[in-house]
Amino acid sequence: MSARRRALVDYVVEQSLALATGSAIALVLANSASAVTYYRLAARLDFIVNDVGMAFFFALAAKEIVEATSPGGALHTWRRAALPAIAAAGGVIAPALIFAAYVNHETQVVLMGGWPVSCATDVAFTYLVAKLIYRDDHPAVSFLLLIAITDDAVVLVLLAVFYPVGELQLLAGSLAMASAIIVAFGLRRAYVTAFWPYVFVGGTLSWIALFYGGLSPVLALVPIMPFLPRAPRDAGLFVDTPDARDTLSRFERAFKYPVHAVLFLFGFVNAGVRIGAIGAGTWAVLIAILAGKPLGIAVSVAVSIAAGLRLPPDLRWNDVIVVGFAAGIGFTVALFFAVAAFPPGPILEQLKLGALASVGSGALALGAAMVLRVGRFRASGSPGRP
Repeated sequence: MSARRRALVDYVVEQSLALATGSAIALVLANSASAVTYYRLAARLDFIVNDVGMAFFFALAAKEIVEATSPGGALHTWRRAALPAIAAAGGVIAPALIFAAYVNHETQVVLMGGWPVSCATDVAFTYLVAKLIYRDDHPAVSFLLLIAITDDAVVLVLLAVFYPVGELQLLAGSLAMASAIIVAFGLRRAYVTAFWPYVFVGGTLSWIALFYGGLSPVLALVPIMPFLPRAPRDAGLFVDTPDARDTLSRFERAFKYPVHAVLFLFGFVNAGVRIGAIGAGTWAVLIAILAGKPLGIAVSVAVSIAAGLRLPPDLRWNDVIVVGFAAGIGFTVALFFAVAAFPPGPILEQLKLGALASVGSGALALGAAMVLRVGRFRASGSPGRP
C-alpha cells in the first residue's frame, strides 16, 4: 500500500469515518425510492454483520478492559478503578430512570424494553470528541474512556442476561462455554503465542455456546480475550504500540482495519431508518441520554468524593461536566442495543433515530467546553493543562 493510501486509511480509521459513511448511505437509501431493495440487502447481511462481524469489535473493546485491569493498567487496583466505575454506574442508572419515567409519563409501556439504548456510550465517537477538546495526555480523556468502556461492559452483561436471542439452554450453553474456556486456558498454559488458535478454536466454541444457549453470540470473544498473552505493562487506553510483540497487541493490529470495515457494514445494515419514524421512543432515548449521562456522572462523582475518593490530578469539576456530555454519544453501541432489544418494526425505528441523534451530545460537549473554558478553550495563561 502506498504511503498516501495508508495515510488516507489511517485518517478514516482515526476519525471513525467508516461507520459514519455506512450510516449515511443507509439513511439515504432507506428514505429513497430504493428503500425496499435496501431493506432486503440489509436483512441478508444482518446475521453475518451483527452476530459474527461485530464479535471482533467487542473483542477489541474487551482487549482494552483486559489491559486496563491488569497490573500496570489504568484500572489496576481498586483505587484507580473506583471513581470511573462509579461514574459509569451513574451514567447507566440515571438515563435508565429518566427513560422509564418518560415512557410511563407518555403511557408507552411497550417501549420499556428499550432502556439499554439510553445507557450506551460509543467509545470511538466519545474519544473523537475528547480529542477535539483536550490534548491526548489530559486526564479527562482517559477518564472519559474508562467510563465509556465500563459503561458498555455493564450494559452488555445486562443485555445478555435480560434479552436472550432464543430459548435459553443454560446447561448446554454452560458446558460448551466451559469447553471454550478450557481450550483457551490450555493454549495459554502451553505458551501458545499465536492468536489464531484462541480466536478460531476457543472463540468458535464460545460463539456456539452463546448461540445455542440462547444468548447473543456477539460476545463470543469477550471471555477468550483474558487468556491471550499480554505485555507486562499497558501503554495506555487505545495507545498504538507498533513495536509490541505480545499476543493481545498483535491481535489488535491484525483486526484494527477489518473491524472498521465491519463498522461500515454495521452502519449500513442498522442505520437505515425512515426520518418520518420519529416517535415517543426517539424522544425517550434523546431526553434520557442527553440529560441522564451528565447528571448521572456528575452526581455519582460528587457522592464518591464525599465518600473519600479524589478526582485525578488536573481534572476539575468543569471537566467532569464536559465528560458527562461527551459520554452521551450512544451511536454504535446504542444502535446495537436497539437491534438486540426489539424486532424490526416502528418501535425499533424510533429507538434507532434516538441512537443516531445522540451524536448531538458531542456538540453539547463542545459547547460546554467553550462556555466553561476547559481543554483547548482554556484562556491562555490559566493554570492547568489544556
